[in-house]
Amino acid sequence: MLDVLTILALLGVLWYLASRFIGFTAQRPEDYAGQQPQIDIRRHLNGPILCEGVIYGPTGRVTSRFVADMHGRWTGNRGVLEEQFRYASGQVQNRRWTLAMGNDGTVVADADDIVEPGHGRQEGAGLQLKYRIRLPEHAGGWVLDVTDWMYLMDNGTIINRSQFRKFGIKVAELVATLRPALT
Repeated sequence: MLDVLTILALLGVLWYLASRFIGFTAQRPEDYAGQQPQIDIRRHLNGPILCEGVIYGPTGRVTSRFVADMHGRWTGNRGVLEEQFRYASGQVQNRRWTLAMGNDGTVVADADDIVEPGHGRQEGAGLQLKYRIRLPEHAGGWVLDVTDWMYLMDNGTIINRSQFRKFGIKVAELVATLRPALT
């Protein structure tokens, strides 16, 4: 008969293997190499952008809906993405990202609520960005680990899927679309 510690160790190994090789966290930028169209955030996150999305809580239910107006500006490999989120609750949130692109597709991103600059890479039709975000006090003030994936569609729309984790456990997920705003 297996003791409790052995069972817990086996469950831990299975959880690690599943998260490393199966599902959202198993993705790598090179998985999307060669896929068309090729994402280039200097082009696809430039100008006015309309974003619509939902946030799922830890139970998998929608906890928040939002619409955001974004505007990206680039000078060479340096950019700024300004965002204004309007939540269904009536709350408004503003964020200003500073972005830097490397010639090898690497991305460095920072904003006021980001604990330290995030790092990622665009490859083919996909972009991965990882960072740590501090939630506002009214949302608990927690620091969460975030993995963002953006996938460029043939029509220029970007599908964004993000997972938020605390101690390695998923506590929220965001799904949103980003597309050029009609002016």
